[in-house]
Amino acid sequence: MQPDYDTLVRWDHEHLWHPFTQMKGFREEELLIIERGEGPYLFDLQGRRYLDGVSSLWCNVHGHRRHELDVALRRQLNQMAHSTLLGLAHPTAIMLARRLAEIAPAGLTKVFFSDNGSTAVEAALKIAFQYWRQRGRPEKHRFLKLAQAYHGDTLGAVSVGGIPLFHEIYRPLLFETLEAPTTYCYRCAHRERCEEQCLTRLTELVAAHHRELAAVILEPVMQGAAGMIAQPPGYLAKVRQVTREYGVLLICDEVATGFGRTGRMFACEHEGVSPDLLCLSKGITGGYLPLAATLATDEIYDAFLGEFHEFKTFFHGHTYTGNPLAAAVALASLEVFEKDRVLEHLAAKIELLGRCLQEMAEDPHVGEVRQRGFMVGIELVQDKATREPFPVARRTGHRVILAARKLGAILRPLGDVIVLMPPLCITPAQLEELCRLTAAAIEEGTRP
Repeated sequence: MQPDYDTLVRWDHEHLWHPFTQMKGFREEELLIIERGEGPYLFDLQGRRYLDGVSSLWCNVHGHRRHELDVALRRQLNQMAHSTLLGLAHPTAIMLARRLAEIAPAGLTKVFFSDNGSTAVEAALKIAFQYWRQRGRPEKHRFLKLAQAYHGDTLGAVSVGGIPLFHEIYRPLLFETLEAPTTYCYRCAHRERCEEQCLTRLTELVAAHHRELAAVILEPVMQGAAGMIAQPPGYLAKVRQVTREYGVLLICDEVATGFGRTGRMFACEHEGVSPDLLCLSKGITGGYLPLAATLATDEIYDAFLGEFHEFKTFFHGHTYTGNPLAAAVALASLEVFEKDRVLEHLAAKIELLGRCLQEMAEDPHVGEVRQRGFMVGIELVQDKATREPFPVARRTGHRVILAARKLGAILRPLGDVIVLMPPLCITPAQLEELCRLTAAAIEEGTRP
C-alpha cells in the first residue's frame, strides 16, 4: 500500500536528491507530489488538478495516458522488455530507425540509439571527432558552440555548453571549445543597430579555425535552456552555408525542438537545413520512456567501415540502447502524429497562443515574449523601460511558478524567464486557460 502524504514527504527529505534544485530551500516549501496524469493534466496526491504547462520537462507530446501509446507499451511488454543491440537486433529498433530516417531532414539515413539528450549529443561529438581522424584529418578535433548553449549534463555535452551558472564549476574537467555569440537580441548591445554581428562573428571563427574545427553544434531556431532565445529568420540556413563552405560538420541538437515543438516535425525544416548529425530525445517517445537517437549521413557512417584489424568501429554504446519498450512507444507516437494530423492542427493553436501572448506582453513586468511554435519564453523585468532585471535573490521566476501552482498550472522558470511548452494535444480552450493562469501568476509573483 502507498504511504500517506506526510510519510512520503519525510522520505523525500531524507533520501531524494532532486535535479537542478537547491535542496535547502526546497525542503522548506510544500512538496508537490504528482500521482497521475490524464491528457494535458497532472493530478497530485490530494487529487488537485494542474495543467502541465511544460510537458513534464518538454517531453510529453500527446498527453498523459494516451491510449495508443499505452497499448503499444503493453503489447511490447508481452513480447520482451529488453534485449541488447550489441551484436543483435530486434524488430522495434529496426522499424523505428527506418521511420526516423524517413521523416528526418534529407540525407540522415543512419540512426544510433542511446538513452537521453546528453547521450545523443555525446555520441554526435565522438562520431564527429572520430570521423575526421578516420578521414585522415586528425587536426580537426575542436568544436564551436554558441554562448548560453545547453546540450546536456554529461562532460562532453557540458564542454559544448555555454551557461556559466551550470557549467563553469566543471571547467577543469572539460575540453576547450570556441564560442560564438548567441542571438539574444533583447540583451544585445547592438540591438538598435543590428548588422548580424553574432552571425558575422561565427563566420569569422569558422573561417579562422576551420582547419582544426570538427563541427559546429547548435540548437536550431530556439535555444531552450538559455531562456528560449530565438534565432532570427535565416540564421540557421546561413550557419549551414558557412559550415559547408569551410568543410566543417554541423550538429543540430533537436532534443528540445524536435517532434513538433516549433510547429514542424523538426526545427531544421523551417529553413530547409539538413545537418550532418542530428540529436533527438525528449519527445521521441511522447514522454513515456527514456530514448534518444543520433542520426548521421551515409558519408559519416561509411568512414567507420573497415576491416576488423583497422579498429574503425564506433566504440560507444549503452546497456539500454534502442530498448524495445521505448522503441515501440516511439513508433506508436509517430503513428499518432500521422493519424491525428498533429502538425496540421497545431498551426491554429500556435496562432491562438501568439494572440494570448500579445496580451500577456502588456504586463508592466514582462520585458519580452519569445515564441517559436509551442516553445515560449516570457522574460520578467523589474523595469520595462530600462530592461532592468529583478534582483536574483528575489527569485521572481520561482515566485511566479508557486503562484501558478495555487491557480492550477505547473510551470518552470529559467531564472526569471517563465517557460511555456504545453503538450501538443492541448485544446484551444485549455491553451487559453493556461495563458490566463500564467498571466495571473506573473501578476501575483511580480508584486512588491
